[in-house]
Amino acid sequence: MWASAWLHGCAAPDAVIDGLHTWAGLHQVVAVDEATARQLELPAPGEPPTSVVGLLATARRAGADGGRLLLPVAGDVRGLPPGGPLAAAALECGEATVFTEADLAVVPRSVAEGVLSWTVFSPGPLPLIGEPALSDAEHGLRGAVRQAATTLVELDVARHRPGVRAEIAEALERRIRPPWPEGTPARTLRVLEQADEVEAILRAADTDNFSGALSASVASARSAALRPLFTAVREARRSAVAEAVRALTPRAGRR
Repeated sequence: MWASAWLHGCAAPDAVIDGLHTWAGLHQVVAVDEATARQLELPAPGEPPTSVVGLLATARRAGADGGRLLLPVAGDVRGLPPGGPLAAAALECGEATVFTEADLAVVPRSVAEGVLSWTVFSPGPLPLIGEPALSDAEHGLRGAVRQAATTLVELDVARHRPGVRAEIAEALERRIRPPWPEGTPARTLRVLEQADEVEAILRAADTDNFSGALSASVASARSAALRPLFTAVREARRSAVAEAVRALTPRAGRR
């Protein structure tokens, strides 16, 4: 969202840096290998890294038009090339940002307390995927809230861990609340907030901290019941980000 806003003049570089400071005080950027480093004029592995400003400049030189969020998990790697270092890194991290029109992708990785390293990939043309309409994603998320509550009752989580409500509240308190670019749609922010709330409930239901109270068959049923709910959260986040990118990139909005 920040990259898209900057590429279209809706955010200054300092605003982007300030926004990213919510996740880490220091952001380092390197290319995945020497060939990519030479191609994109970025530091290679082992060289002093560049900054987020260097990444944005690289994206602009490459013709980037905006950003797209990918949230891959095992069994769902839509938007990624089959195999290769990008898919492996994105799966390990659980996320990647693709710069549209530029065939670039970046994957973040925490390398130290307060330090986030962004690895830049240039894999060639990337598979196109569509994001669900925000209204559909929001509807799916509301359904996930109801289903998550039902699943918690069915699993009798409160009996196994009486403090589960406090755990959920604490998880919501710890979540990152980043500033977003001016012009981000209110509905996007609402859906992102709801996704955080649903994920906190699901994490509480999915934890293995049941003191051995669940049999293997019940644990398997629990995972099967929660899997589509986690998918609803991922789809809602992708859809919300896509809606924000459309609002922050005037050219994209006219398509």
